[in-house]
Amino acid sequence: MTPRETDDPAPARSPEGEAFGRLAFQVLRLSGLLNAAGDALAAPAGQTSARWQVLAAVEDAKATVAQIARNLGLARQSVQRIADLLVRDAAAAYEDNPSHKRASLLRITPKGLRALREIQTNQRAWAEQLGREIGAADLKRASAVIERMTEAVSRQLPEE
Repeated sequence: MTPRETDDPAPARSPEGEAFGRLAFQVLRLSGLLNAAGDALAAPAGQTSARWQVLAAVEDAKATVAQIARNLGLARQSVQRIADLLVRDAAAAYEDNPSHKRASLLRITPKGLRALREIQTNQRAWAEQLGREIGAADLKRASAVIERMTEAVSRQLPEE
């Protein structure tokens, strides 16, 4: 007998649990594909998908790294690393935060804004093409379901 034959079978899931698991898997797969596409869209501007996200997070208003991380659902340390790279490359800058002595505010610079606009132009054409292929009605339904999933999963996270 192989080890697999002696293992206990996985417990059966309800139809709802099975459907959630399948959709969660597809969302994770899509996330990987979107990251790869984001890297391709951002590359002509000398950026990556991660750097694009952080630049977009401070496009309209300055924010602390912790605020950006919360808004993007990412670890503060990973956003800090990206913010430091953006500052090193003069695409962003840190400013004193009048509300907090230790948590500086990140702001986009003119160089960062030029890169962001180039990426947004590339992304707009890409999104228009995919939007026409999939259709607005399906995309709106999918967005509503993913929003509900996000809220439900957020409620189930352990307290930090």
